[in-house]
Amino acid sequence: MGAYRFAGRDGAELACHETGSGRPLVLLHGFMGSGSHMLSHGRTGELAGQGYRLIAPDFRGHGDSAKPHDPAGYPPDVLADDGLALVEQLGLGDGDYDLGGYSLGGRIVVRMLARGATPGRAIVAGQGLAKVSGPQGGGMSHRVLTAVVDGAAIEPGSPDARMARWVTEFGADPVALLQVLNSLVPTPEDALRQIAIPVLVAIGEQDERSDADELAARLPDARFVRIPGDHGSAFAAPELIDAFAAFLAGR
Repeated sequence: MGAYRFAGRDGAELACHETGSGRPLVLLHGFMGSGSHMLSHGRTGELAGQGYRLIAPDFRGHGDSAKPHDPAGYPPDVLADDGLALVEQLGLGDGDYDLGGYSLGGRIVVRMLARGATPGRAIVAGQGLAKVSGPQGGGMSHRVLTAVVDGAAIEPGSPDARMARWVTEFGADPVALLQVLNSLVPTPEDALRQIAIPVLVAIGEQDERSDADELAARLPDARFVRIPGDHGSAFAAPELIDAFAAFLAGR
């Protein structure tokens, strides 16, 4: 796996990881993840052996990318800005690449499509309509990260405590991650209906984002598939990569 740096839309130094050769497939990771984790966890990396050049950036605030604490480093929709900048800098033209993402990455795939990205095909996995079109950035993640930053007490053994432990174990920067959450913007349903790119919407059968089928229904050219597992385990399910491969191959 190779790694290099590229400039975000505002010049921020961001990291990107690549493996394989062939048709470019840009893959966007989930919240608190990284591009290298996207390629090494589960079976995603197997697509490199199926004729794809896998390109997996680290979102700003994540992995080896810049993690500024100044809110000015996270203007609205900055993750989509950075994704569009990467596609431009790699010289990927209309239809010359495919685009996919899981969880937060899936949300940013939608933002890139709504703002004019033109992959041949796109994959939105681990994401539902409410998370894409509804209020952004709040919920448990915001609450836990705020508590970690403020040093506030978190109930032992609670879901919040488990997430706080993940932040520590991953070596994540809670201040930067809070700024990432604050930068997210929704994609209105009217904008979803304007996306003409073929899209695969995939979701775990036990994922709490149970409205993924409603997201697929808003997209003009979407296929919908359910995968065994919940939000975490579905990413590593072999059925997910099988669905990716079949869709990308036009099956």
